[in-house]
Amino acid sequence: MRLNKYLAKAGVASRRESDRLIQAATTFVNGQLILDPAYSVTEADEVVFDNQRIRLKTEIIVLMLHKPKNTITTLKDTHGRRTVIDLIPSKERLFPVGRLDKDTTGLILLTNDGELANYLMHPKNRVPRVYKVEIEGRLDNKSTQKIERGMYIGEGEFGRGKVLTQKTEKKRSVLTLELRQGKKREIRRMFHFLDTHIFSLKRTSYGPVLLGDLPLGHWRHLEPKEIDALKEKDPR
Repeated sequence: MRLNKYLAKAGVASRRESDRLIQAATTFVNGQLILDPAYSVTEADEVVFDNQRIRLKTEIIVLMLHKPKNTITTLKDTHGRRTVIDLIPSKERLFPVGRLDKDTTGLILLTNDGELANYLMHPKNRVPRVYKVEIEGRLDNKSTQKIERGMYIGEGEFGRGKVLTQKTEKKRSVLTLELRQGKKREIRRMFHFLDTHIFSLKRTSYGPVLLGDLPLGHWRHLEPKEIDALKEKDPR
């Protein structure tokens, strides 16, 4: 199999992230430094990543974490800030599926299955993520239509989502917003271009998996049926 796929199946990272890691000179096969993600390997080969031999995973693990604010969605942070990995006392090599910025709370998935992570994050699969967004004022119909049609959010990119609900009390509104692209800081960038202040942002679901009443900062293993549901393609 391709080396990037091997790293993904070994729980190092998603296949896309494995491409970057291999090209950053982190991986040796049978003592030889390999920079080509497409390099062919077998289970009999000795694959060393970051000075540790890695092997293919036989058990798929997926966790869900209720991420608090001021927590970084990376494996390590060069500035010593708290990461999502710091909140999970697991001996398994796990990595987050996608990212939430440090000020966004809510559901983040972590897994040792790079193939599953790659499927969930790839834009072509359009896996829905639902967010609760508290804003100043209220979105008018024109702004809602901009979001649903797709709007420019800078850096040559367009953001797009679907406003599912909007409830207004006094001078604030709470929206539920569905995304299917997963661009970096997409919601914050859309509302910046709409000149609308966000008070809080929380992800409440990823595909069929719901955050539910999991307390802030806590985590749990997904049940096998939940993992199976994540793998099912959405017909929409």
